[in-house]
Amino acid sequence: MIYRFRVILDTHEDVFRDIEIEATATLEDFHNAITQSFGFDGQEMASFYTTNELWEEDEEISLFDVSDEPGGVRIMGETYLEDIVDEKNTRLLYVYDFLNMWTFMVELADIAEAEAGRIYPNLMYSHGQIPEEAPEKEFISEPIEGEEDFDEEFDLDPEDYDNLDFDENWN
Repeated sequence: MIYRFRVILDTHEDVFRDIEIEATATLEDFHNAITQSFGFDGQEMASFYTTNELWEEDEEISLFDVSDEPGGVRIMGETYLEDIVDEKNTRLLYVYDFLNMWTFMVELADIAEAEAGRIYPNLMYSHGQIPEEAPEKEFISEPIEGEEDFDEEFDLDPEDYDNLDFDENWN
């Protein structure tokens, strides 16, 4: 079986790649296909994350085991696409280079039969140019219930750093 994915850079501009890869390939194989298709050298740390339909991160599958306990994290080289992606679970997040946080939304678009003579992975389609720098993320959180009341009750302005009551040289 061949999985056909659309890999979309999380940016305002349309930048994506359509990649075909065997269902039996590892996530490390898929990581290599993605980095090559976007023109990265592949030398940076990366992780896939399983997600739900709202693109919320779930389990991390890392390029290397960087956990405190050996075997504490699934790694790409030992995880097969067919074990985490199917008709019901079609979405992954892929983060490349944790210093720059290149973030991609990966979605299974189709499952097909392998074509005789075709070499996989296969870059089917490329659209858009990757920007010079990773797009900035706008992490917006929901307000915490009662948070505004706390600031008002104690007459605090979180933007007024000069009048906050703490010792800058505490250590």
